[in-house]
Amino acid sequence: MSTEKKSGYKSTLKSEDTEEFIDIYFYRPIGYQWALFFQKRGITPNQVTIASIFIGVAAGICFYFTDFWINLLGVFLLIWANSYDSADGQLARMTNQKSAMGRILDGACGDFWFVAIYLAIVFRLWPEWSYWILILAAVAGYSHSKQASMADYFRNIHLLFLNGKKGSELDNSKDLEKKYKEINGKEQPFIKFFEYMYLNYTRGQEKWTPQMQKLFQVINSGYEGDPPDWFRKNYRKKSLPFIKYTNMLSFNLRAIVLFISVLINLPWIYFVFELTVMNGMLLYMMRKYERLARKFRVALEMDEE
Repeated sequence: MSTEKKSGYKSTLKSEDTEEFIDIYFYRPIGYQWALFFQKRGITPNQVTIASIFIGVAAGICFYFTDFWINLLGVFLLIWANSYDSADGQLARMTNQKSAMGRILDGACGDFWFVAIYLAIVFRLWPEWSYWILILAAVAGYSHSKQASMADYFRNIHLLFLNGKKGSELDNSKDLEKKYKEINGKEQPFIKFFEYMYLNYTRGQEKWTPQMQKLFQVINSGYEGDPPDWFRKNYRKKSLPFIKYTNMLSFNLRAIVLFISVLINLPWIYFVFELTVMNGMLLYMMRKYERLARKFRVALEMDEE
């Protein structure tokens, strides 16, 4: 890994390991300019995230209509919303304003966008498809949530072993549960609610990765949460080829398919793509990472002996 000091927008990246081509050359440079703009005006990362939610929901509403130009406006708005979603994290790293609430809001941001998008497509196709489109959208939406959740999880595990705890946003359900119980629901009902949702989100990630949880148990019990350098180096090497799947399961690929399907007035194609191609990639990625976790757990146990 290069030790060269990064400047400009590259200094605001979590890691070039986990950045996609479109992000590096489009969204991150744009997000960086937005971050500089917001920094000068004292706008916080959470305020940027909230703005991106409204813009993304407006994009979703545009996809209800069959007019090409309104749909094209929706494409523009969703790209704008995603540039803000990039900017909020970059701004947080530039100004050291990272927070648990920011992490929760950032995670919920895309959910708001795509709930609006899914509902818009359902209402758009309802006259022709009736309740069948609702069923298709519901199953595709559930699949989408799992795809994005697991991609986020494996990406943050990669960052944890690459950069340590400060370079990753990985959380565990035990710590989150303790924090959740400490929050006074009467005084902070919204924070309590969001923490509850985030706790369940994290529990879901852990439930789907039993081998990874066993690996963490070995690291925490045998190495006090800090694995040896040989482990970090080799995990990065083995994980790096699969990072592309965490990227494809995030935003850019699904957005391209969404834009095309909506603009050619066949939005149902997007749901079918979610259920076939994206779920196929999800299963492949999870199998590879679980095998990787089992392999490294055995290596660590032998190292302890």
